[in-house]
Amino acid sequence: MNPLPHGPAEWPPGGPGDGDPGGPAAELPTVAPRLRDLRRRSGLTLEAAAQRVGLSPAHLSRLETGRRQPSLPMLLALARTYGTTVSDLLGEVPAERDPVVRADRMEAQEAGGWTYWQAGGSSRAMQALRLHVPERSAAQEDLVRVHPGEEWLYVLGGRLRLTLGETVHALSAGDAAHFDSLTPHRIAAASPGGVDLLFVHTLLQSGAAELCLGDAARRGRPGTP
Repeated sequence: MNPLPHGPAEWPPGGPGDGDPGGPAAELPTVAPRLRDLRRRSGLTLEAAAQRVGLSPAHLSRLETGRRQPSLPMLLALARTYGTTVSDLLGEVPAERDPVVRADRMEAQEAGGWTYWQAGGSSRAMQALRLHVPERSAAQEDLVRVHPGEEWLYVLGGRLRLTLGETVHALSAGDAAHFDSLTPHRIAAASPGGVDLLFVHTLLQSGAAELCLGDAARRGRPGTP
C-alpha cells in the first residue's frame, strides 16, 4: 500500500516538466538509463508510469532515451512514483544513514484523509509509518488496493476493519496482521475516534505498482494503474 499522492498533472509545453534544453534541466546529469531501469523494476509499463507522473507516454519515452531532460519538479514527481529520491535518480552516493528516527523529526503528513508519520529511513526496501485512520474517510473507504509485496500492521489504539479478499477481520489494540499485498485489501477505522497503526510495506514495489481498484473491483473489472 502506498496511499500517498503520486505526481502532478501533465506539464504544459515550455512549463516546469518540459525539459527545455535551454533551461536549468540542461545542466542535470543524464538520468535516462536510471529512469528506465526503475520503471522496469517497479513492474510498470510505459503507459502506466506516464499516467502516474502526469505525462504522455511519448514524453516519458523521450526522458528514458535521453532525448529530453527532466526539470527538477519532474524529477520530484518521478522519484515519488518510483519510491526513491531525487539523489538516487541522479546517481549520487548517499551519505551514511542514521538508523534512528527521532520522535521530533517525524512530521505529520496528510493524504486522502489519513495522517502519516514516517517512522523509518528513506530509500530502504521497506517503508515504515505510523498511521491514523479517522472513523470515516470518503477518499479511502471504497479504495481497494492490489500490488506486489507484503504488508504488516499493528493496531496501537482503536479498532480496525481489515478486508482481505472477501473476508473482513476486526482487529483491536495489540492485534497485528501480515499479508500478501496481491490480495485485494481495504483498511477502515471501526471506532469513533479512528484507529492508530504501525504500518510496514515494501517500498519500491507497492509505492509504484499499486492498483487502486475502488468501484471497479466490486464490478469485477480490473482497475487502471
